[in-house]
Amino acid sequence: MTGYDLQKSIPVLERSLAFFRPHHLELRQRLIKVFASIICCTVVAYIFAEQIAGIFIAPLFAASPLVYKLVYTNLPEAFIAYIKLALLVGIICSMPVALYQIWIFIGPGLRKNEKKLAVTIVFWATILFTGGACFAFFAVLPQMLSYFMSYASDGLEPLPKLAKYLTFVARTLLAFGISFQIPFLMVMAGKANFVRAAYFRSKRMYFYIAIIMLSFLLTAGDLMATALLAFPLFLLYEAGIFLSAFFNRAPADVK
Repeated sequence: MTGYDLQKSIPVLERSLAFFRPHHLELRQRLIKVFASIICCTVVAYIFAEQIAGIFIAPLFAASPLVYKLVYTNLPEAFIAYIKLALLVGIICSMPVALYQIWIFIGPGLRKNEKKLAVTIVFWATILFTGGACFAFFAVLPQMLSYFMSYASDGLEPLPKLAKYLTFVARTLLAFGISFQIPFLMVMAGKANFVRAAYFRSKRMYFYIAIIMLSFLLTAGDLMATALLAFPLFLLYEAGIFLSAFFNRAPADVK
């Protein structure tokens, strides 16, 4: 590039920066508010971290009479575990603020139908994530813990560690929360004309294998947890096929 071309490109670059600068400043303000909400929610969650941890630990105590306390072997382990728990709860509780800030930022640039679609996506994604986490906590987690605690006996004393147990619970809730998005994503793929219900039906076996592999990875290789996660995902996948055909007005695809 010659010196003359460089001189001509400088005003163009300056105009581009001047155009994006207001958006950059607004985005920074929105991100600051999001991080501030996360920090505030995390601080409040840390104040009640012991009570929140007690809610998470209750299913473990109910699973076996031999387990009545948790242990920690490193001095800062309990402190770090409570920090992680408070941060997780803080992020979840601040999600409405984050979604609102994102909406305020991108909303003016969307058409009316795009705004309606965005609201629908956020609403159902939130509902399904919450439903998946609740299903995991109230239905799956007690069964998993009862199975794991069945190996305990008078000669084999379980000593669960606080940090690892809270991580296990958080990972389980997160895995089910994300996995419950499957039917919604399948419907949206059909709405966008990417794939039809017939495609999901014809590739069912491949998706089943993928679900098993995904469940195995999300549960860190635990076979019992893999089975408890995979079977609901099979049902959700079949529900996604039906809903994809139903909402895309293809009655011939529905069995």
